[in-house]
Amino acid sequence: MIVQKQQTLNKHISCTGIGLHSGAKVDMTLKPADPDTGIVFHRIDGPEFHSIKAEWANVSDTHMCTTVSNDAGVKVATIEHLMAALMGCGIDNAVVEINGPEIPAMDGSAAPFVFLIECVGIVEQDVPRRAIRVVREVEVRDGDRYARLEPGEGFSVDLEIDFDNALVARQRLSFVAGNGAFKDQLSRSRTFGFEQEVEKLHALGLARGGSLNNAVVISGDKVLNRGGLRYKDEFVRHKALDLIGDLYLAGMPIEGHFSGFCSGHSLNNRLLRRLMEDDSLRQTVVCKTSLDEWSTEAIGVGA
Repeated sequence: MIVQKQQTLNKHISCTGIGLHSGAKVDMTLKPADPDTGIVFHRIDGPEFHSIKAEWANVSDTHMCTTVSNDAGVKVATIEHLMAALMGCGIDNAVVEINGPEIPAMDGSAAPFVFLIECVGIVEQDVPRRAIRVVREVEVRDGDRYARLEPGEGFSVDLEIDFDNALVARQRLSFVAGNGAFKDQLSRSRTFGFEQEVEKLHALGLARGGSLNNAVVISGDKVLNRGGLRYKDEFVRHKALDLIGDLYLAGMPIEGHFSGFCSGHSLNNRLLRRLMEDDSLRQTVVCKTSLDEWSTEAIGVGA
């Protein structure tokens, strides 16, 4: 069997957008990186250069989005859609240069980032790709809400959401990674919010850049966006997209089965921390053949 190699971008590519919560204009450049670099954010807007590794231990805030920070307190927020795109496209190593505190929202989904990656192409690197294999069940709960990882072939998701809204209501999604499934089934699903919550979010300093251009806005039982939904169950699909981005903060793909009910950024990160802090729950493995097939060979216990 052939060992799957790590991958990075073929060359750099840039975009400009508005931060969903900050409302600030942001320039971002995705750049190739050396093997075993992982995903690293570089804040280039201040008097000093700051580097922030995209990993679970650096998550500093999970309210409404996922934020990572370094020891100096410099942060990058709303990273989950970009992280999901990098995971979905099989990018192991990349540098993300950004001149502000938040990833641009683009259209509220991961599709624009997938497009950027496909525009420049992907190159293999002469180092084996590794993954985190779940070997024992791990679960976190918050009342009725829960997030769970257990051993399983490849990576799969069973996720259910339940909102006190007639339009969103209760939705469930089963998703199996591989063969372009992320791009086809999840990448275009957008973040969403409720019209009646906008003023409250603004008072908290959130959603200042939110608009019908970068979020699905729900008013009662209606979608205010022209064209409506991209999928009938776009809401649960987007929650699955967020989950994939949050779990990629493991620093490598996860091999196992996720199940959850009304999980969000906080539960996702709590679950990942539990997994990564207990060596008995996981193995590091080398991926064989292709990432889509997820054939792996154990190389030891722990990270």
